[in-house]
Amino acid sequence: MSDSARSILVLTVSDSIHSGEREDKAGTLAAAALAAHGWEVRRAAVPDEVGAIREELERHLGSVDVILTAGGTGLSSRDVTPDATLPLLERTIPGIPDAIRMLGRSQTPAAILSRGVAGVAKGTLVVNLPGGSGAVRDGLAILLPVLEHASDAIGERERS
Repeated sequence: MSDSARSILVLTVSDSIHSGEREDKAGTLAAAALAAHGWEVRRAAVPDEVGAIREELERHLGSVDVILTAGGTGLSSRDVTPDATLPLLERTIPGIPDAIRMLGRSQTPAAILSRGVAGVAKGTLVVNLPGGSGAVRDGLAILLPVLEHASDAIGERERS
């Protein structure tokens, strides 16, 4: 890892946020919490479409330490974030989404229905979070204590 700040992309997956119809509260919450922990935060939003999600992920893989997605992990036909993410992953890390679901379950039983995945692709840690502010808060409670270690463990890579 270089001496520069660790970088993270917060990618919001939502038709209404991408179109500007709705404010990105969950993405803003995540970005603020990560910046407060010393991360260099980038932001983007894409619609709930496999192609758009995959394109944005591929654009940033290998150039940021972590990509955190928010949204599109549920059961509706428009919830396709895991479907876009999984084929890109070289290795999965099932413990991250499992822990996030279990913490969320203590607040909301439906949290176990999240299909979010986590793993490594091109030296970047990718984690899918649900899109609600509470779910993002739960996800950060799980991730923040281990994010720096995970980033270090994944190792160095060329940056574009």
